[in-house]
Amino acid sequence: MLRKEKPKKADEKDKKFLCPKFGIKKEKEAFIENLTLLLSSGLNASATIRSIEEEIKSRRLKTIVKKIGEDIDNGFPLWKALDSTDIFSGSAIALIRVGEESGRLTENLKIVAKQEEKNKNFSAKLKSALMYPIFVLVLASVIAIGIAWFILPRLSKIFNDMDITLPAITKAMINAGVFLGEYGTIAVPAAVAVIALMAFFVFFYEKTKFIGQTIILSIPGISKLLVELEITRFSYLLGTLLEAGLPMTSALDSLALKGSNSLNKYQKFYVFLKKNVEDGNSFQKSFESYSKSKKLIPRSIQQMIIAGEQSGKLSEILIKVSQNYTEKSDITTKNLMVILEPVMLIIVWLAVVFVALSIILPIYSLVGNFNN
Repeated sequence: MLRKEKPKKADEKDKKFLCPKFGIKKEKEAFIENLTLLLSSGLNASATIRSIEEEIKSRRLKTIVKKIGEDIDNGFPLWKALDSTDIFSGSAIALIRVGEESGRLTENLKIVAKQEEKNKNFSAKLKSALMYPIFVLVLASVIAIGIAWFILPRLSKIFNDMDITLPAITKAMINAGVFLGEYGTIAVPAAVAVIALMAFFVFFYEKTKFIGQTIILSIPGISKLLVELEITRFSYLLGTLLEAGLPMTSALDSLALKGSNSLNKYQKFYVFLKKNVEDGNSFQKSFESYSKSKKLIPRSIQQMIIAGEQSGKLSEILIKVSQNYTEKSDITTKNLMVILEPVMLIIVWLAVVFVALSIILPIYSLVGNFNN
């Protein structure tokens, strides 16, 4: 009897299409919706995948869906074929697997679609909170570089001809302008490249992104929003996974998987919870034995989880917590935007004052020399 092999991951030829999740978010949402509709209409998995493949325009996603179809034709279940593409989260794969094994595939696919929508909402809230300050800072930096590059070198010639003693801030600005005038074509692109590389390693690279998370979590307001979003994600995912029939250890394993959207310190906490639950400990004992649990999950939420575990209504309570914290995060996002606007205006004002003083002070000095 022949033994089925595990579906192979993408080979080198297809890596550029299958590995990156970037660029296929919208297509992935449409793929899940179409998969749910066609399977619920009575089509088998193979015919469904082939039908979806014909409608896809994105070359990257078409390659992924083609590979899924090939794995299904080779006799693998849908969840294994999807898992081999590395574009779905561990919780989504777990839901699809349980759905296939229990005959609730279409229902669980609808839950997966809701999860994707939730994740999109989480990202949208975070982006809306960070977009405005990032835009203002980038715009201010571009204007400052433009002034230093094109205007200050000309002012330096004027001040040198006047033969006056320049204030320290003016000297610093003029020296920066002279440097950019001579080496700007090399220095500016190099600086942008270095900043982009540092941003990648600090905020996006898997092994070092905890540094960026630590930096962001130290910012008042944004840290509060991130914690609320994390609690919303934790309670919603765990609640829906348990409601769909997943065992507790498997549900926690889906949360603890690397590559999830969770913050690093929360991911470590989920790994700890999973190991403790596997050892037969309750949530109450697990929370008590983790020293930082109160900082990660508020005590009130811990009490609700413990009560839900004892009463057998944990999934219901977790989903209610998710709904509550979704509303809280909406309010925090709005308040954060209101607070950030005047803060960014003050930062821009200080930058303008600095540039203005560096130019005006030598003029006052010149006027004083004339009076003397």
